[in-house]
Amino acid sequence: MSSAPTPFGTMQGYSPPTVTQFSVFLNNKVGKLLDLLEGFNDSACQICAISVHEASDHAVVRLITNDCKLARQKLREERLAFGETNVLIVELTEGHTLSSMCLSLLGAELNIHFAYPLMTEPNGCPTIALATDDTTLAGQILRRKGFRLLGEGDLPHL
Repeated sequence: MSSAPTPFGTMQGYSPPTVTQFSVFLNNKVGKLLDLLEGFNDSACQICAISVHEASDHAVVRLITNDCKLARQKLREERLAFGETNVLIVELTEGHTLSSMCLSLLGAELNIHFAYPLMTEPNGCPTIALATDDTTLAGQILRRKGFRLLGEGDLPHL
């Protein structure tokens, strides 16, 4: 007895919501970070998370905004060097803690490349941006464990 072919969409499995993170390269000079941040002050695009990694001659600033299209446009207008990657936004609640999130990913042997908190709490709960070896698998595992994952539409627009 042969089984019916599985539709292509089903073979791919669940794709979790992700958000775009921008990694912006800045020269390590006084005022460069302020210039970057002020560029978003009068914009409908707001910064929801930031992480700065500094070296002697440069810095890489990781940004998550509530509108990746506007952020991309703004960074191009400012002629800033940047890259993009998709990250998960995980809501932490009672029973769904940072430790249990790490334990869930460890069970699947997924590495966490980096993580940092969001400055906003869309549902009144702490949230964390998370990059792993496999975003789709990590999202599937976390959803199965009852974690809530947020997409760009869930981020606040003030």
